[in-house]
Amino acid sequence: MEIGRRDIYAVPMSTNTARRTISEMKPSERLDGIYSIANAQLGTTQKGKPYLRCLLGDSSGQAAGRMWSIEESTFRRLPTDGFVWVEGETQAYQGELQIIIHRIDPHEPTPEELREILPASERDPDEMFEQVKQLLDTLEHPAMKALADTYLADEFLMDGFRTAPAAVRLHHAYLGGLLEHTLTLMQLVDVICPIYPKINRDIVMMGLFLHDLGKTRELYFDRGFGYSDRGELIGHLVEGAIMLHDKAQQMMRETGTRMPAGALTILQHIIISHHEKPEYGSAKMPSSPEAVLVSLIDNLDAKTVMALSAARPDRENAVSLGGNFTEKNWALGVKLYRPDPLAE
Repeated sequence: MEIGRRDIYAVPMSTNTARRTISEMKPSERLDGIYSIANAQLGTTQKGKPYLRCLLGDSSGQAAGRMWSIEESTFRRLPTDGFVWVEGETQAYQGELQIIIHRIDPHEPTPEELREILPASERDPDEMFEQVKQLLDTLEHPAMKALADTYLADEFLMDGFRTAPAAVRLHHAYLGGLLEHTLTLMQLVDVICPIYPKINRDIVMMGLFLHDLGKTRELYFDRGFGYSDRGELIGHLVEGAIMLHDKAQQMMRETGTRMPAGALTILQHIIISHHEKPEYGSAKMPSSPEAVLVSLIDNLDAKTVMALSAARPDRENAVSLGGNFTEKNWALGVKLYRPDPLAE
């Protein structure tokens, strides 16, 4: 299964200026177009009739979708996660924008349509990648510098790194999200490490650069966001640890630089432990000061971005229609209070 390519960024936007994004829509608007669909489920109304509940999305965000009368045969034709053509209308429901679906069919988008449907980072990927390289250039140990150079020389891998989302749905779930997330973590640790002089900055900085690189193989992102076969069977933590072993061997062959005793092991430990607990997907719990710091910083950015995306989206009209709370955010386990109490 092919992974996404950087040239997704080069796909031109559609010249169809009539299309309004979900973030621009208000209640009582009709819509007719192509959207992503996620978490499609068949429910039952109080009268015992089947109905469709799902999330519909485009490049600006997502909204809950409901089709109150649907044949089971129609539902079976729809992808659980994929793309659909929808005709319907918007309505307000408990402070949220909801899409009432009148007609729905599966759809295979063209590359041009895909760029309209999939969200992308608002930051320039080349600028972010240059900042990552600048931070890696501050590494001091020769082996860490050589290892970073070995990764950076892999153009195919770095292509995926610049393009991949950081997740399918939860945080930084957009083109360039993995790069944006990784850069933020490296910038945070650049500020934090001097506060803890006993922390090995090189190990933490390299660990953050490597911690999610396995997502370039775990996910596909050239026709929507989803899990590749290796993603389902291996996962990005183990994939990243395997990749690190291979890159360390390549570095030694090509440069003659050897990793200090224990350095490869602790970097692999950081990769496989950064989800903190087994129930969150970790193969091991963080068991060194550097691994603990990497896990905490990763969690800090991921959860903060999830909370801000849900409660205070970039586009003012994207979600709020007057309610003070979001729907329950299942990843965070709470409904989020929207207002900034000090905002004018």
